[in-house]
Amino acid sequence: MFHQARQVLFHYMEHCPGGNDPCGVVLQGARGRVVFEQPVLLPHEQFVPIDLLRGRPTTRANGRLRMQRPAR
Repeated sequence: MFHQARQVLFHYMEHCPGGNDPCGVVLQGARGRVVFEQPVLLPHEQFVPIDLLRGRPTTRANGRLRMQRPAR
């Protein structure tokens, strides 16, 4: 489950380099989506919070933690 959620998150980070900071990933079977607010889940969905998906945290200029983006 965590592997799949990380893949969804990394895909988002690669394709939206300046995008908003997500709060987590919602998994629905083999598919997933990045969410930016606490979701209301359907019975067959699972929410994985961003804190469980982060690798080594880094500090940004504004003091918020952010996951490092994969190198290109």
